[in-house]
Amino acid sequence: MKFGGTSVGDANCIARAAAIVKSTAAQRPVVAVVSAMSGVTNRLVSAAHSAEQGEQDISKLIDDLHTQHIVALEALTKNASSRTETSAAIREVLAELERLLRGTAMLRELTPRALDAISGIGERLSAPLVSAAVNELGVKAAAISATELIVTDPHHGRAEPLMGPTRNRAASKLKPLLDQKVVPIVTGFIAATPEGVQTTLGRGGSDYSATILGAALDAAETVIWTDVDGVKTADPRLVPEAQTIPEISYNEAAELAYFGAKVLHPNTLRPVTAAGVPVWIRNSFKPENPGTKITARGESSGGGVKALTAIKDVTMITVGGPGIVGLTDVLARSFAATAATRTNVFLVSQSSSQNDICFVIATADEKRALAALREAFAPEIAEQTVEHVNTNPDVAIVAAVGENMKGIPGVAGRIFTALGRENVNIMAIAQGSSEYNISLVVEKSAMQRALTSLHHEFRLSEFLVAK
Repeated sequence: MKFGGTSVGDANCIARAAAIVKSTAAQRPVVAVVSAMSGVTNRLVSAAHSAEQGEQDISKLIDDLHTQHIVALEALTKNASSRTETSAAIREVLAELERLLRGTAMLRELTPRALDAISGIGERLSAPLVSAAVNELGVKAAAISATELIVTDPHHGRAEPLMGPTRNRAASKLKPLLDQKVVPIVTGFIAATPEGVQTTLGRGGSDYSATILGAALDAAETVIWTDVDGVKTADPRLVPEAQTIPEISYNEAAELAYFGAKVLHPNTLRPVTAAGVPVWIRNSFKPENPGTKITARGESSGGGVKALTAIKDVTMITVGGPGIVGLTDVLARSFAATAATRTNVFLVSQSSSQNDICFVIATADEKRALAALREAFAPEIAEQTVEHVNTNPDVAIVAAVGENMKGIPGVAGRIFTALGRENVNIMAIAQGSSEYNISLVVEKSAMQRALTSLHHEFRLSEFLVAK
């Protein structure tokens, strides 16, 4: 099980999570993966960057985090020895945070390794809290750092797991606890290289932590406890009539996560797909609701399209000019430039005349990707073979997802017709060979209008209510 930031956001939330753990542990062995308390990771990252600028207001952050976690601890536990032990663990982690921030401020340098160490502090604070809360309910629990379990490559900020060593460590450290009916409470988001250097799995990576461990332990299922009822047909903040999808396939869920659905980290399903382990998305605030089950096959949708998603914090980069028609390696060089900067490319589109190639990337990656592309094509820009490498941040991606779309003719036509009725201008389009999604680049101001019209066109609310 994984509990997200809102599910461990305060003492009440942690108590609710602990009750869910207790209920499950009475039936079968369970491992819990926990995020940092709500907002803590953002504060840590902000403090790290402030320290890099030489700002020394570190004591206030330490005091605030200490108060936040100790107040929750006192509300959750009555056992004096448990309080003392957990309080000492919290103070030890905060002392390490203070050393890291003061070192960063002194050097005025924030290395990727230091940022990983600082940004993972929140999980190291919440795991002892959740463990104390579970123990308080009469169930044995132990806080475990994922740095002892999940082994990754050394790419700080977005590390990838090495499943062989991870399986070995998870088996040797967790199975003995499970055999003794102890619930391991594992830190999400963080991991370590084979040499023991801490890494992180990327923001929102606690989901990924849970499925990595689920696959490593051959778990019967993985449950992601969050603050929504499951995977929705669209973002309910943008489309109020959006419904919860009862069952969805790995492929569909992966497409939705990749194209911005906040319910899952994009890499979450990778570890469990090969093993066929079901993943549930459930609401810790409404544990009576069944949520969404993610399986190998999913559940068929009559209209082909099962869900919609959108990303707005994106930028479109265009490499253009009539001279690029004759450049046979333009795509290879473009991909090499973005790959070198670890830029995540959401979508690629090329005009039939080959005069323009556009990439849609995360806005956060814009500066370094733009610099890399201009450097890669510097000779051609100087010779005007490539006229420009331009950016447009006023765009959004809208994606229609459904595994059965490939077997139903006319889906693309219905999408264009629906958007045409709403005067939504389509700036670029891409459809993967998998045919699980059709992705459209539209003006950012038209994103919600596009989602609403497509949700209505494919009668997503009606279909699921009827089911």
